Amino acid sequence: MKYLIIGGGGTGGPLAAYMTRAGKDVTLIARGEHLKRIRERGLIIEGENESSDIPIKACTTEEYRDNPDIIFVCVKSYSLEPVTDFIKNIVKSNTIIIPLLNIFTTGMKLQEELPNNLVTDGCIYISANIKEHGVIKMHGDIFRVVFGVRSKEEYTPVLEAVQKDLAQSGINTILSHNIQRDALKKFSYVSPMAACGLYYDAEAERFQQEGNERRLFSQLILEITALAKAMGFPFDEDMVNTNLAILDTLSPTASTSMQRDIQKGNKSEIDGLIYEVVRLGEKYGLDLKGYKTVSNKFRNIYK
Repeated sequence: MKYLIIGGGGTGGPLAAYMTRAGKDVTLIARGEHLKRIRERGLIIEGENESSDIPIKACTTEEYRDNPDIIFVCVKSYSLEPVTDFIKNIVKSNTIIIPLLNIFTTGMKLQEELPNNLVTDGCIYISANIKEHGVIKMHGDIFRVVFGVRSKEEYTPVLEAVQKDLAQSGINTILSHNIQRDALKKFSYVSPMAACGLYYDAEAERFQQEGNERRLFSQLILEITALAKAMGFPFDEDMVNTNLAILDTLSPTASTSMQRDIQKGNKSEIDGLIYEVVRLGEKYGLDLKGYKTVSNKFRNIYK
């Protein structure tokens, strides 16, 4: 199958690199100096103890002339609109779109824009960022993709082939039968981590120790747990223990992409990761005190 990965950052870059290294037919959409360096020397993936240089097919949206079978969307939520327009121009009738964004409900929103194609839900567990142009730094060993359809009627065996290709690429992959619950599970990590990292202006090390930082992180996870139950997707495990275990495997210097974006003065996903949780809490009659505390600190500063 022909894969197109849109976004060459900390999500799309490693995905393209691992799949290319496994011999899959992958094209990466990137831009600017990052794309230039990838073309010159391949994409460099730096792990905790090793570095590899992987030649990757890469181009801009304007240069892409193919019709892919599978599209992984790996951009920030604020870049979704132009990406959706691009996708509309390149899909064929059986192209499947798999979004791997941080924001819950992305798949449903994309499906409304692409009614003639299957759009799954999906999420990815990874801590990585662009260290410099053409170089992705991965923090820790976690690399897991979870995806699936929202209803049984949408299911197609092609999804099993995607799962197999990802697994053959060395990526821990789950084809979920309850993707809305599982996407909320991921959200129960990334949203509290982004909120706490911003609130305390701290990297992972502060949350790996006992203290106020770790307690707030746990409180926000419990608030997402309550929200998931109210929405009809109750968790089947203790997400506090699960997410603390994930946190404790990270490099002490790991931070969230939302933190880094805000520190650089760039656009961020703060609305979807923090403010939207408060709105959903109000919608479902929940008093999410932790999220309100974080939201109130930043609502008049960052939009």
